[in-house]
Amino acid sequence: MVLCKGALSNTNTSWAQGGMAAAVGREDSPEFHVGDTLEVGYGLCESEVVERFTRDGAAAVDWLLQSGMQFDRDPDGQVSLGREGGHRVPRVLHSGGAATGKELQRVLSARARNQRGVDLFEHVHAVELLRDENGRVSGLLALRRAGSGASPEPVVFQAPTVVLATGGGGQIFRETTNPSLATADGIAMAIRAGAELQDLEFVQFHPTILYLAGAARFLISEITRGAGAVLRDRSGEAFMEGMHPSRDLAPRDVVSRAIFRRMIESQDTHVYLDLTGVEGAAGRFPGLARITREFGMDLSRDPIPVRPAVHYMVGGIRVDLDGRTTVPGLWAVGECASTGFHGANRLASNSLLEGLVHGRLVGRSAAQEAIGRRPVRLALPERGRRPARDAELNLTDMTYSLKSLMWREVGIEREARGLSEAARRLETWDGYLARLGPFSPEGVEVVNMVQVGLVISHAAQFRKESRGTHYRRDFPEQDSYWRRHSVLKVDAGGLHCGVRPVSGGSQAAESVGPELQR
Repeated sequence: MVLCKGALSNTNTSWAQGGMAAAVGREDSPEFHVGDTLEVGYGLCESEVVERFTRDGAAAVDWLLQSGMQFDRDPDGQVSLGREGGHRVPRVLHSGGAATGKELQRVLSARARNQRGVDLFEHVHAVELLRDENGRVSGLLALRRAGSGASPEPVVFQAPTVVLATGGGGQIFRETTNPSLATADGIAMAIRAGAELQDLEFVQFHPTILYLAGAARFLISEITRGAGAVLRDRSGEAFMEGMHPSRDLAPRDVVSRAIFRRMIESQDTHVYLDLTGVEGAAGRFPGLARITREFGMDLSRDPIPVRPAVHYMVGGIRVDLDGRTTVPGLWAVGECASTGFHGANRLASNSLLEGLVHGRLVGRSAAQEAIGRRPVRLALPERGRRPARDAELNLTDMTYSLKSLMWREVGIEREARGLSEAARRLETWDGYLARLGPFSPEGVEVVNMVQVGLVISHAAQFRKESRGTHYRRDFPEQDSYWRRHSVLKVDAGGLHCGVRPVSGGSQAAESVGPELQR
């Protein structure tokens, strides 16, 4: 059974514009791809995981081609390869320029719909993981709409294994490239189930989203800078000169912080992306040309206002190479999981690669575990009738307050005072949400975002250094002690934080549990 929060096509995958990285070019190799990934990961990548995922990249591309995926090709008919931030050679495959995710989702959806034995349930909102009498996850509680306009009703899905593939939580922050469904639901369910979380302080910001009054926060792919687009401030200065040897194609954390600081220095709300020197820019990037044209801009003469936005959750539910979490019966894959592949900062376009390669490993592992398991008695959560209440929550206002708080205090640059204030407020909100929050899809989303936001805030407080996407103004340097994964867990005793070493391998998650301190 595949449960979809919205339509099957509405996923973070379908929004991915940059492409998919894979070492398939003549001047490339899996070993070279490993090197770039480790370089950008700032010492927190699990080397065995990186080696496995990059090694299997070519096979994943072949599988997609056999499945009918249409990659962009050069005049000779070969698959075209682009270069993005952090990559030393061109190795990023695209479809339709910046529509790679949409094409990938089309292919995967078609395969799922045509796969015998796969049942798809759309518009089902997962709420809570359910366990059997032995504590093993064996299903979940969800809210499902019986028809158009109908109120959602609770429904229980039972399964011998459960895989979370729920994407990230960009909607926790005010500025994000993520779709509206990205509310960290899988991570929140794992938190409540007592699963260990890893490296949640690492939240990646994409440097360039379109920033125009009234315009949707349209992501402008790094392939524009790979083609020669230049970041400039309002005086026209190309400010990435001297910031990094790769200038505008530096890793995303470097570019995002450079933009953030230039905005502060110039007291401006944005900087500019200049494509006027890119030959045939409108033809190469038709989606960007179309949307800017609607706002009266021409790529051939007008620099585009841009600023950073939350793009990808690098940390997530702690899993091993097969996707097992620390909770029996529960697997996780994709953006909601933390394999150690990305380290402290995801290399551009490595996420679709991870989803494909790890997804196949997770699928086989979970399926193998399910063989021979029969339905068991589940412990259903008690939901008694709530007493009448005078106070009513305005979920829209709460969501806006959450987004603003996280953007301000847990954003591109952080410090102890702001993180402590964020955690204090989020704890208060979580407390009265438990009493007043409606049992509805919207109510569950707000609870999930508040709880994950709280854990991110604690993780950012816990790591007292700057590394990768995590930057502390009060601890601006890397510290060799923190070349470790942060691990967090929530149970009846509260929230516990700890560290575990970068193993260089991929042991089963259950066997490398850290010493957790409350």
